[in-house]
Amino acid sequence: MKIVRRTLIAAACLSLLGTGAVNAETIVKTADVVIIGAGASGTSATMAAAEKGAKVILLEKQGVVGGTGNFAEGIFAANSSMQKRQGIIVTPDMAFKTIMEYSHWLANPFVVRAFVNRSADTIEWVKSKGIKFEYIGPGGPGGMLTWHVIDGPGHGRFLIKTFHEQFKNMDVTTMVKTAGKDLIVKDGKVTGVTAQDEQGNTIQIDAKAVIVATGGYANNKEMLQKYVAFPDTIMVGNVGKDGDGIKMAWKAGAKDEGMGVLQAYRPGLPDYAPNSHMLAAARQPYLWVDTHGRRFTDESNVIIWPHSGNALSKAGGIMYSIFDETSRKHYVNDGIDVPIGEWVIANTKLTKFDEEFDKELQKNRGFVYKAQTLDALAKAMGVDASVLKETIDQNNVFAAQKRDEVFNKNMDYLRPVKTGPFYAVKMQPAALGTLGGVKINEKMQAINKDGNAIPGLYVTGNDAGGMYGDTYDLLLGGGTFGFALNSGRIAAESALDYMHFKKQ
Repeated sequence: MKIVRRTLIAAACLSLLGTGAVNAETIVKTADVVIIGAGASGTSATMAAAEKGAKVILLEKQGVVGGTGNFAEGIFAANSSMQKRQGIIVTPDMAFKTIMEYSHWLANPFVVRAFVNRSADTIEWVKSKGIKFEYIGPGGPGGMLTWHVIDGPGHGRFLIKTFHEQFKNMDVTTMVKTAGKDLIVKDGKVTGVTAQDEQGNTIQIDAKAVIVATGGYANNKEMLQKYVAFPDTIMVGNVGKDGDGIKMAWKAGAKDEGMGVLQAYRPGLPDYAPNSHMLAAARQPYLWVDTHGRRFTDESNVIIWPHSGNALSKAGGIMYSIFDETSRKHYVNDGIDVPIGEWVIANTKLTKFDEEFDKELQKNRGFVYKAQTLDALAKAMGVDASVLKETIDQNNVFAAQKRDEVFNKNMDYLRPVKTGPFYAVKMQPAALGTLGGVKINEKMQAINKDGNAIPGLYVTGNDAGGMYGDTYDLLLGGGTFGFALNSGRIAAESALDYMHFKKQ
């Protein structure tokens, strides 16, 4: 039931502002569960609660729902019916061990176990809502086949749209352009949320449980500066991720966990989409140098791209991808060797490369360079020509002998740089979001500094800590999207259990 209270606050306004009376409107609503954030985890939590008959209010700060879930492609699962049918052996035990060893046991084992154990059933749950899958792939070439790619326009966007269409026939109120502001805490229990709509009205939502699903802090400059190794990391596809839910949970007494962990991505450039042909060329694993003109990593770690993100941050956050005219012709006429996810698949001919490169060159932003000689290229880049040429000479020796004596890079990715004109693309670290914020348990309950669950408060997706150690895991494809959906589902079911919910 909706109750509207109009409160005259003239006295306060006169004393503080010296102005006349102002009418402020506080709108009070009630729900069984209120969910803050309508991305993948918030959408999943809404479905899981509403399908059991719970009354749900879903808040979304942006004008559209989905968040970065709209850019997801596939969902992690271990032991799904699809995997079994195709003879793919990836058990929850295998996945658990892989995640824990990758994180050097810094990940929360109970959260990880809850995730992997539920993952196969969540695939069936998603299928029951009308979602089909195109194929099962790996996170990286040769990896475990866990990535259940959604068959539908936009992949993740299709799932989000499908779920929200079904909410229209459920007891779900979705409020867009309405930002959660604070948690309501009474007697140590979280009992609701205060929010603000686009008209500036205060909305008080009284509920039996709150699920935080605001997607992390990728757009909060202050938090990035405080917690992230390279604060100027390009955040791909993130809008309005200001750490709202994390800060609300902390204020309510929750302990932090996993701050500073990023979903590190391939090196990138500002204002370029993942399907850029110029970026696809620059991300090929051939010759990368730092600001001194020296190699700094095995470039083929871009295949397991969280590793390339780490290496670039370690090198100072700026790199140049160097290639020559022969390689340019290879990209354009033959196609790329290493795919950029589903955005630019292997063997794609980069027919838009020249147009994109020339446009960027004309902008004169300092991101791309082209020169007839290596001396001229080095001068344009601002690096010591002798150092750059020494690096290229060494690279050419390695390419000729088919052995990288420094980083032991796969010989398939050793290409010489000999034929002018020469190209350089300047790139910096990129990420698909932040991963961590609030300490949780296996029920997705927020945990306080004493190690106890905060009654009525659940945290999901990228707001939650515990799934990762110090870096993102690409060994099991679909991990973050899978965790978003599974954590949202688990949180909703845990919340209904907590409130002893029974459908009326």
